[in-house]
Amino acid sequence: MLVVNGSQLQQPSARSPCVCTISSGRLDASALSAPGTEAAHLVERLLRLLGEDPSREGLRGTSQRVVTSLASLTAGYDQTVADVVHGAVFAEAYSEMVVVRNLEVYSLCEHHLLPFVGHAHIAYVPDGRIIGLSKLPRIVDLFARRLQIQERLTIEIAAALDDVLSPLGVAVVIEAAHFCMLMRRTQKPATKTLTSSMRGVFRSDPSTRAEFMAVIHPGHRDRR
Repeated sequence: MLVVNGSQLQQPSARSPCVCTISSGRLDASALSAPGTEAAHLVERLLRLLGEDPSREGLRGTSQRVVTSLASLTAGYDQTVADVVHGAVFAEAYSEMVVVRNLEVYSLCEHHLLPFVGHAHIAYVPDGRIIGLSKLPRIVDLFARRLQIQERLTIEIAAALDDVLSPLGVAVVIEAAHFCMLMRRTQKPATKTLTSSMRGVFRSDPSTRAEFMAVIHPGHRDRR
């Protein structure tokens, strides 16, 4: 079994420029960052509706910063799985479980446009092909950088890996804290949501699934 922690993989730099394309009416990052865009005017109007003065010192430029930030946080709409995998699939006879755990997840909940943050744990059992490990956090980011719900995000990551590799099985577990529960009336700061998607041998074979859960949650078997 190969087990990798997310911190061991080179994450895409948070300072990297967002390079997007125009698709389905969505403006690319450079167009959104241009002064005087319609989107910035809409944010400015929202600030006024909240009773604020967009021209005061602390809010000068905020409207444009919000738009630029949203362009980056939703950049996943402008990429495909093929774009991020970029051919990094290799023939290999390795047939044991591959696990990458603790991949950081940052996304925006589509219900309130508030963040949910946490970690993804991914496993697959190869069937003659493996994927470059650095592509796994990029696949996570591809789907996380969209308006999301955690349940769909989990399924999309699993489906993408299944499509790319056609492995014997894929497993994805995401654990995340949702700011709609932390900051709004619910105010349950200790709450985390766990979602999973099991495919192939991870669904059909309880021992394979238990092995994966034991790796991502040490002591899991001892608590049963």
